[in-house]
Amino acid sequence: MTDPYEQLLKQAYSNITEKTESSERFVVPEAKAYVEGKTTILENFAEIAGKVRRDQDHLMKFLLGELGTSGKIDGNRAIFNGKFEITLIKAIIRSYVEDYVICSECGKPDTRLVKDDR
Repeated sequence: MTDPYEQLLKQAYSNITEKTESSERFVVPEAKAYVEGKTTILENFAEIAGKVRRDQDHLMKFLLGELGTSGKIDGNRAIFNGKFEITLIKAIIRSYVEDYVICSECGKPDTRLVKDDR
């Protein structure tokens, strides 16, 4: 006859779910950009802004400031004046996520951007 504790322990272990390979539940979509003439177009801008749960205007303002150029939001895409490499745009988006999305205390992406009155 088995001990009730041992039986309960086996039952508890059988109810534990398997740990998945990827511990990341938050993955920013890879930037899809291309150069067209004298402009650079970020095709999946709206998707990236939606995934990081930030206002498109805030993300665009950050990108424009880091790139040092002007641009506009055109539907689901962002258009920048000037030719920029995709690696630079990816690095700037990564920097934005680290600065404005990921919590500096716990390292999780469950944050909200709140503007305090000044």
